[in-house]
Amino acid sequence: MKKDFLTLLDSDAVEVEALLDGAARLKKYRAEGKSHAILPGCSLGMIFEKASTRTRVSFEAGMHDLGGHALFLNPADMQLGRGELVRDTARVLSRFVSAVMIRAYKHSTIEEFAKYSSVPVINGLSDKAHPCQVLADLLTLKERFSSLEGLRVAWIGDGNNVCNSLLVASAYTGLEVQVATPPGYRPPSWAVEAAEERGARFTFFDTPEEAAEGAHALYTDVWVSMGNEEEREKRLRDFKGYTLTADLVRRAEPDAIVMHCLPAHRGEEITEEVLEGPQSVVWDQAENRLHAQKALLVNLLSDKVHSCGMQ
Repeated sequence: MKKDFLTLLDSDAVEVEALLDGAARLKKYRAEGKSHAILPGCSLGMIFEKASTRTRVSFEAGMHDLGGHALFLNPADMQLGRGELVRDTARVLSRFVSAVMIRAYKHSTIEEFAKYSSVPVINGLSDKAHPCQVLADLLTLKERFSSLEGLRVAWIGDGNNVCNSLLVASAYTGLEVQVATPPGYRPPSWAVEAAEERGARFTFFDTPEEAAEGAHALYTDVWVSMGNEEEREKRLRDFKGYTLTADLVRRAEPDAIVMHCLPAHRGEEITEEVLEGPQSVVWDQAENRLHAQKALLVNLLSDKVHSCGMQ
């Protein structure tokens, strides 16, 4: 039966734990130079409405490591860019590739594609969720602290797609999320309600200082995402005081780490000092996109996995 990965709501605690274990194992294989080409003959179609560095390179390199092949598909170069319906493209690509990853402006585009696709569909980013990023974040946290249970993660800034996915992930992992956003920028009700229904532990604070207190990780993201450029000046005003600074880091636990999903706008949501400081793990986060997504690909294409000690 086809399985998609559109949000973390498509998973559960058992599956997330298995994905993280698989990612750690695949990371070790790569570091040791051990072949794990366990998806030979598989292909991944990658549709990018939005520009990308980490998503594109990690999926493309990941499929290569797994013995498969990735195809970069720019809608401007496809019939999608000339008005072909999403559902028609989904039906056709399903005949050609083993899975499809989409990085889209609207989550509804990915949902429609998945509805008509006969192969697994992965959300590489949408306005609603960024589940692949949060898988990498969970792997990074687990590497640093061994266990996720009871870790306090302070989210400071925009209650955006990454924050939405982090709230849901907390329900599966035992994380406690401490969110500080300006008025009007809290996560949407669907994310809050979905996380609550699954037993997530999170608290909303009025100031970054409150959220940072006693945190094991401080996490931020850009204030102006792709698609929000026309709101730039307003957002810069609204987010004044929400920069992740050294003063906020000092309010956290002594061994706290600093996280950012990149790209970073130094001097806006985070200072140069903190981004490049000794507590920053942003480069480990970026690398872990590769390992987490490889584990996800193996999971979604498990019926095609050849024996390699992975089962």
